Amino acid sequence: MTPKRLGILISGRGSNMETLLKAAQQPSCPYAPALVIANKPDAGGLDKARSYGVAAEAIDHKLFGKDREAFERAMDGRLKAAGVELVALAGFMRVLTPWFVNEWAGRLINIHPSLLPKYPGVDTHKRCLEAGDTVHGCTVHQVTAGVDEGPVIGQAEIDVVPGDTPDTLAARVLKAEHVLFPRCLAAVARKAGTRVREDLVVDGVTVRLYAPAGQTAVNPRQ
Repeated sequence: MTPKRLGILISGRGSNMETLLKAAQQPSCPYAPALVIANKPDAGGLDKARSYGVAAEAIDHKLFGKDREAFERAMDGRLKAAGVELVALAGFMRVLTPWFVNEWAGRLINIHPSLLPKYPGVDTHKRCLEAGDTVHGCTVHQVTAGVDEGPVIGQAEIDVVPGDTPDTLAARVLKAEHVLFPRCLAAVARKAGTRVREDLVVDGVTVRLYAPAGQTAVNPRQ
């Protein structure tokens, strides 16, 4: 199959973006990164994307004031000019308007650091610890108008351990994100949706995947 052209939206260093770029280097990957857009000109992920040979540019949301849709129309124009067919939100710290969500309905994928429907929004690791949960993780889902409410594509669980802080928990969840996101994005590109369980150990962290079957992506380069 011809790989789907992928657009990636970021706001910062692009850790999850890099896992997608790394996975795309495998010949069997069903998506091909075409463009990375950051809403912050100083986002570290821009240079990282360019180091993989992927076009990357900033569209500063501050230049559009309070007109969120005008900012998103600028992004939409660049994505379409690049022939993008699928969009991944990889640490994109903006809530999208219904206009953009509708424009890319069914082709807009996000990763969130909790086991949705638990803990939508921010401070997920702190909220998990405050609730006394023994299991935490991340979710890849389709984006809909409701914040973190779209259909789940896959999830990854890790255990909460005694002495965990929001920072230590976040670091382990991030390892799970790096495995889950490329797997789920590939499934969307292939239109494959049956979830299976797979237990993995990633850099010493036990991760329980509930995701579409597929090849596990390699870790981003250090």
